Order: sequence, then C-alpha cells, then structure tokens
Amino acid sequence: MPEAEGAARVLGEKIRTRQARVGVVGLGYVGLPLAVEFAKAGFSVTGIDVSEEKVGRVNAGDSYVGDIPSATLAPLVEAGKLRATTDFRAAADLDTINICVPTPLRKTKDPDMSFIVSSCQEIARYFHSGMLVILESTTYPGTTDEVVLPMLSKGGLQVGRDFFLCFSPERVDPGNPKYQTVNIPKVVGGCTPACTEMGRLFYSQALERVVPVSSTQVAEMVKLLENTFRMINIGLVNEIAMMCDRIGIGVWEVIDAAATKPFGFMPFYPGPGLGGHCIPIDPFYLSWKTKQAGIEARFIELAGYINGQMPRFVADKVQKALNDAGKPVKGSRIHVMGVAYKRDIDDLRESPALDVILLLRRLRAEVSYSDPYVPALRLDGVELTALPEEAAGAADCVVIVTDHSAFDYRALVERARLIVDTRNALKGVVSEKIVRL
Repeated sequence: MPEAEGAARVLGEKIRTRQARVGVVGLGYVGLPLAVEFAKAGFSVTGIDVSEEKVGRVNAGDSYVGDIPSATLAPLVEAGKLRATTDFRAAADLDTINICVPTPLRKTKDPDMSFIVSSCQEIARYFHSGMLVILESTTYPGTTDEVVLPMLSKGGLQVGRDFFLCFSPERVDPGNPKYQTVNIPKVVGGCTPACTEMGRLFYSQALERVVPVSSTQVAEMVKLLENTFRMINIGLVNEIAMMCDRIGIGVWEVIDAAATKPFGFMPFYPGPGLGGHCIPIDPFYLSWKTKQAGIEARFIELAGYINGQMPRFVADKVQKALNDAGKPVKGSRIHVMGVAYKRDIDDLRESPALDVILLLRRLRAEVSYSDPYVPALRLDGVELTALPEEAAGAADCVVIVTDHSAFDYRALVERARLIVDTRNALKGVVSEKIVRL
C-alpha cells in the first residue's frame, strides 16, 4: 500500500474508533467548547494553554466559559476524557491538534500572527508523521498554506501524504442558547483533497454537520465574508440611525416595518458600536489582504469608520438629553447599564460600552455602571466596581448600552430620571424620560 494511503488509513481508523488522541491549543471561548464536544464524543482530549490559571481551572472541572457549565466540564475531567497542560511536549503524543489561539489586530490594523506563529513553532518541535493539524483562528486567506504549512514541513514531511493540514473557521456565538459548537455547521478545507477528507472525518465524529470546501483559502475566506457581511450591514443601519435621528424619525419603527417584507430584506439593528473579537476585527484581515493585491476595500473601511463613530454618537446623545433636561454633562452622574459587548455574557473584548464610558468621563461626568456578568473592570487606569441596579435611581441619566435580560427594565423606568436607550430595550414603553437611539 502506498505510504500516503497508509498514513491516511491509520489515522482514519483511529478517528473512527475514537482512539485518536485529540489536542486543542488555546482554551478560550473557541477551544474549550471544542475540547468538551470531542471529550463528550468519547475521545481523549488534551488542552494546551499558556495560562496556568485556565489550565488549573480546567483540571479542577471549573469552567470559565459561559457556554460550558462546570457541571458539564467536571464529569469529563473526572472520567479522564479531558485534561489541560501548559506543556507543549504533550503534542508528541497527540494524533490531532486544533489551533484556537487569538488573532488580534495591531494598532495599524495589520494582522497579528504572533500567537499562531508561536503555537506552530512549539507544535513543530514535537510534530510527527500521521498527524492532523487544523487551524481555527480567524485570519486572512493564505495563512494556512503560507505561514503554517512551511513550519510543519521543515522536517521533510509531505502534506497530504505524511500529515494532514486544514483550516476550519470558528463560528462560536457566545451566549447563544440555540446554536453552539455541536450544531453550528463546520466548514473545513484542506491543503490537499486527502487533508480535506481527514478534516471532514474528524469533525463528523463530534459535530452534527460538516461542510467540506475545496481549499484552505476558501475556508479562510468564508469566515471573513460572514463577518464582513454583518459588519457592513450593521454599518449601514447605524448610518440610517444617525440619519433618522437628524430628521426626527424613529429608526426602530422603520426597521420593524421594513422587516415585514418577506423577501429582499434582512433586518439589522443599530447600537452603540461593535464589540467582540470577530465583527470589529475580522473584516480588516480581508482589507489588509486585498491591499496586498492592490485592491482597496472601500465598503469595509467605510463601515468600520461609521461603526467606530457610534460610541461618540451615543455620548453626544447623552449630552443633548442632559442639556434638554437643563443639566450639563460635567458633574452629572451617569449610570451605564451593561458593559459586556453583547447581551447575557461576560466578554468585554472591544465592548463599545468602554468607549462610551471613556468619552463621558472625558466630558467630566461621574460614571458608574451595573452589569451582572462583569463585577469589576479597569479602564484608563481607574478601577470601577459594578453597582446594584438600584444605583440608577441616583443618576441624572441612565444609559442602556448592553441589554442584559437579567435587568429589571420596568423598575428601571420607574426609578430613573432620564434614560438613553441604545438597544431598544424599552420597546413599547412610552415615557417622556426615554430617549432612544
């Protein structure tokens, strides 16, 4: 039997019989749920992370990811199906490795590949024939072939014959109770057809649906299209919100009415700005890549600019609302409801609430906040501690920035003097004290 068929046959059999030893590098919002799903499917899973705190908590069965209850994690750890380590030497005993590390942007909006590169450097030290490596970190088209593949091929191993390399975009939506890792369709593309098939076989053991594509570049582009589509449409509706505000039209009513059209329209909603690790960041990977090809990504740049203006629009809205109430921003007590980047999670990454708070503080307002998921935060060198919702009653203005479902909105309307609602959380409530985005 040819060597290529031999490596594929051996690894394929290990995967089918759940004997493959699975590794996940990066135990964050993407990596830990993935590790849990494969452990639940009967695989022996090793998580690798540079954070000793995360490793310790995983090994104690204590989850720090909202979508993974400790009651789900702990039995898998106790049964020996899932363990964590900071030592990359564990890679020497693994058959598969999923790389789920952060891919931030530099201040210049260039991709920061340092976490991918450092992870691959460590993996390469213990790399061996017969392995399947899948990059899940969001990045620009070409990363898998141009950055990862050369690092894993240095020892003379041939991709598609001696080892298998794929890209599969993460599609995690933190806090979404309906769609989680197990039932979100998993796109996967390999460096060769044999790689794609191995990736498809691997994911199909634990996830409900796998969508193979023809190459790593296609798979990389899929994620960027998904989030660029969302970012641009949010940018459009944010611009519409600013237009409606200027001419005195309620943007929420406009959107609700437009959404009754059964074709050709998909509702997107305005807000205080974009947050999270994906939508504010991923499109700029595409923008950066297209610039290398001499193409200007005008939609992306414009939508990014508009979305970036929304925290300032909110701060201006607060300033005008206070002015109409006969109060200056300077010295006013402003209470922010919700600082996480989206509803019912604890994630502060790129949260527009942080920008709103900074802008209001620079206007010399006294700013406090409530958030059941974020007990404390450090912003611009200042420590802030979450206050009970009742603190809104002492504020000159309350700003709803993140519409957590745990908030008692009825009580908020009763106790607050003035409310700026950036999320339409008070939809249907009629009150002169409410100012809507």
